[in-house]
Amino acid sequence: MYVVTGGAGFIGSNLVHALAERGHDVVVVDDLEDGHKFVNISDLPIADYLDKDDFLNRLETDRAFAKHLTAVFHQGACSATTEWDGRFMMRNNYGYSQTLLHHCLEHHTPYIYASSAAVYGGSQKFVEDPRYENPLNVYGYSKLQFDRYVRRVAANPDSQVVGLRYFNVYGPREQHKGSMASVAFHFSNQVLVDGEARLFEGSGGYDDGGQLRDFVYIDDVCEVNLWFLDHPEVSGIYNTGTGRAQSFNDVANAVIAWHGKGNIRYVPFPEHLEGAYQSYTQADLTALRACGCDVDFRPVEQGVPAYLDELCGPRQR
Repeated sequence: MYVVTGGAGFIGSNLVHALAERGHDVVVVDDLEDGHKFVNISDLPIADYLDKDDFLNRLETDRAFAKHLTAVFHQGACSATTEWDGRFMMRNNYGYSQTLLHHCLEHHTPYIYASSAAVYGGSQKFVEDPRYENPLNVYGYSKLQFDRYVRRVAANPDSQVVGLRYFNVYGPREQHKGSMASVAFHFSNQVLVDGEARLFEGSGGYDDGGQLRDFVYIDDVCEVNLWFLDHPEVSGIYNTGTGRAQSFNDVANAVIAWHGKGNIRYVPFPEHLEGAYQSYTQADLTALRACGCDVDFRPVEQGVPAYLDELCGPRQR
């Protein structure tokens, strides 16, 4: 039996789908206070659903349940980079992850968890090395602090412990995220409603819409998770991105090309994001490739059309 925390969320629900496609029994753990997320799992043949707090209690009190866990994919977190309640963020992202880590270490259960490229913050080099870790917000800090904890208490674990530093993930089942959904999602909606994709004007030395991010398609992210599941002898913290930075203009143009209509309009860069915005990210895949992971990552010119086929239905050509 496999557990996916945050299993009703964006990455988690896609991972549940991928595991179910393999024929695995999957328990979804989440917090459905925002009931809109139910849509992400309503079509999935899950074995059970547990609230995130009930799950920890179940692990402590039900030995048979704990014994039969094959692997834990810990995807649950508050991922809002605009959330500044540090006490909440650390309890939710750091403390919960610690508790689950120690359970998995004690029971020798593979533990694959979601870290984030937000740990790099303002860095211009994205290598899994403390020298380049400089978060710009408390979300990034909560993820970095847990990575540090893993490095300290599980540097040479007896069972698998893997942290995946996700870059800018986009794809199906993210509609519930609102403002935190991917730019591909927002650009598509903007083109449909207003006939235009709205991008930020230049900032940080970048031209209008020229800020660069490592945009990675959700199916490729799931493939990386499954690769580690298939290689339980591999542990460590690894970047999960394409290794190729592309501009917001690239994403907007891919969206416009798919819809066959629309224009780009540049809007002023928001003042509240000054000093707390990553204008450039690009995953260094050296460590990921060195461990043997050979997953191919598609560029936005391939990923965005695949996404919009799912989001809007296959385009009528």
